[in-house]
Amino acid sequence: MKTPTKRDEILQAALELIAEHGFHGAPMAMIAEKAGVGAGTIYRYFETKDVLIRQLFEELKAKIMAALLAGHPTGKPARERFSHLWKVLFRYLVANPLHHRYMEQYHNSPYGVAQHRDRLLNKPDEQDPIRSLFEEGIEQQILKDLPIMVMFSLAFGPLFGLIQDQLNGFIEMDDALIEKTVGACWDGLKR
Repeated sequence: MKTPTKRDEILQAALELIAEHGFHGAPMAMIAEKAGVGAGTIYRYFETKDVLIRQLFEELKAKIMAALLAGHPTGKPARERFSHLWKVLFRYLVANPLHHRYMEQYHNSPYGVAQHRDRLLNKPDEQDPIRSLFEEGIEQQILKDLPIMVMFSLAFGPLFGLIQDQLNGFIEMDDALIEKTVGACWDGLKR
């Protein structure tokens, strides 16, 4: 296991503070203090707070994407790939609640607008197994012919609500319930 660098410590401090207090409630001075570095040290790694926020998002997104791609059943039926993606995303975010809270804040803030706009304008990420699955499923007439963003909301909107409910202790999603929920989400997508 590698020793965290100052940059890593700054990112971790930002993650913890922003997940707890929001973007505006986590000033750079507070992030520096939590990271155990001088305020000026942050600016050696991140030109502005906006750069720090976006870089943290990109790093979390890369970790989530790596989790989704690990063991991804490429070439298998769409239903099996969907189930894999849904379950991995659910388990990853439940196991990493700070990542979940940060990503939710990011997507529901002005920072997430550019990414959302790119998705709407069909500028997909290079490696997006979810988008690829939806496009392929629509083309093969396995899935309903709906805009990708609608498909994403139908498939994963319930997931994010259930993650929050699990983290808050309102529900315990065991393997059987996860399987039934994946099936219900799939039923909302298939023709």
